Amino acid sequence: MTDKKDQWALITGALGGIGKALVNEYVDAGYSVFALDVKTEGSECFNTEYVKFIQIDLEKVALDQTYSLEFYNKIKSISREHPIHCLVNNAAVQILAPSNELTREQWMTSLNVNLMAPFFLSQLFLSDLEKNFGSIVNISSIHSTQTKSNFVAYATTKAALSSLTRNMVLDLGSRIRINAIEPAAIATDMLKAGFVGKEGKYQELEAHHPIGRVGTPEEVAKLAVFLSSGEAGFVQGACISASGGIGGCLSDPA
Repeated sequence: MTDKKDQWALITGALGGIGKALVNEYVDAGYSVFALDVKTEGSECFNTEYVKFIQIDLEKVALDQTYSLEFYNKIKSISREHPIHCLVNNAAVQILAPSNELTREQWMTSLNVNLMAPFFLSQLFLSDLEKNFGSIVNISSIHSTQTKSNFVAYATTKAALSSLTRNMVLDLGSRIRINAIEPAAIATDMLKAGFVGKEGKYQELEAHHPIGRVGTPEEVAKLAVFLSSGEAGFVQGACISASGGIGGCLSDPA
C-alpha cells in the first residue's frame, strides 16, 4: 500500500469554499495535498503536515511554458520525485458582464484561468498521472449547460471545460481517467455573502432546488474523492451533475 506521505493530490483554487473542502477530504482519504491558489491570505488554515500550500498564477501557467516547467520541477522536488495520483482543476474566475460590454481582457482572463490552465496542467502532469493510472477531476458547473444573462464568459468556459473532459479521454482514456463535476448552487461563504440582508431570497433559492436546499462544499469534495478512487474505475469521460435536481427545472413566468 502506498504510504500516505507519497500519495499526492494537486488541487487548484484551494482557498475557496469548495477548494478548502477538497483539501480536507483528500487528506481524510489518505492523500498528501498540494494546495494551490493565486492568493495567500488564509493559507494558514492548512495546518497539517499533509498539506503543502503553493502560490501559483494560473494565467501564467496558461501563457508561459517556462513558468509552468519551473512549477512542475518545484512539485517534483517537494514530492521527492513521487508522481501525483490526481489533479483537481477547481480554480475559476467568474467575471459577470453582458456580451456587449465584456472586454477582451475579461474574456481572455476567463479563458486562461478556467480552460487553458486546466488543459496545460493536465498536459504537464500527464506522464506522472499515467504512472499511477491517475485521475483528473475538473470542477465544471451547471452553467456549462444552463445559464443566465451576464454569465457569457463564465458559462462558455465551463461548457468548454466539460467538453474538454469528454474529448481528452479519446486520446488518453487507456492511460488516465478524466471526469468532471457540474455543481449548481453550493453554500460557500461567497454565495452566502451575496445574500446578506436578503435571507428571504436565499430561502427562495433553496426551495427552487427539488431537494429543498443548496449543496455543500463537502458534497462536491466527496464526489471528487470518489471519482479519483479505484471504486470509480469504470467512470470515464463523465460530466456528473451535482445540482439537487435543479437541472431538470423549467423556469418560466407561468
